[in-house]
Amino acid sequence: MAARNRMPPWHENVRLSNGRDVLIRPIRPEDAVPLRAGFALLQPDEVRMRFLHPMKELGAEQAERLTRPNTRREFALVAAEPLPPGEALVGAVARIVVDDDGRAGEFAILVSHYINGMGLGRHLMRRLVRWAKGRKLERIYGDVLESNLPMQALAASLDFHREPGHSPGLVRMVLDLPKPKPRTPPPLVA
Repeated sequence: MAARNRMPPWHENVRLSNGRDVLIRPIRPEDAVPLRAGFALLQPDEVRMRFLHPMKELGAEQAERLTRPNTRREFALVAAEPLPPGEALVGAVARIVVDDDGRAGEFAILVSHYINGMGLGRHLMRRLVRWAKGRKLERIYGDVLESNLPMQALAASLDFHREPGHSPGLVRMVLDLPKPKPRTPPPLVA
């Protein structure tokens, strides 16, 4: 029997429309240094769209926090070069954090301008939705700048609806997830 080339859970090789290969995988602690280095390559608008305010750098403490998610309530994926963690440049990060009540989760996605416009944001969002469904969340949401029309369009194309934001200049994109089907016990055989 031939050996299968199986990847660990949540790992996937993806070829972008420009021919570049990226590895989508869960974020790892080793990604902290490349994440900080890659942050310096982002344009100010990219940072503002994701963090909702300007930032000059991603601090070491913040990078450590991002790369060590609490697996009980957080899930984070990166799209990186197909190299070992710690060596691979990270081009995109997608994460979801479950609210304290365990019923909803807040998403955030950042795709670098080097690889945006190639369907990667859509792919990552679908992966976040899949994870949220597996956790039986009722909804996922993200606060988006009113001026971030590409993110709003992406979310709307995946059936998110728009709600008023909790702060001026923000809108909330919300996806109500289908309730899990109740399990019915098998019929009793007489």
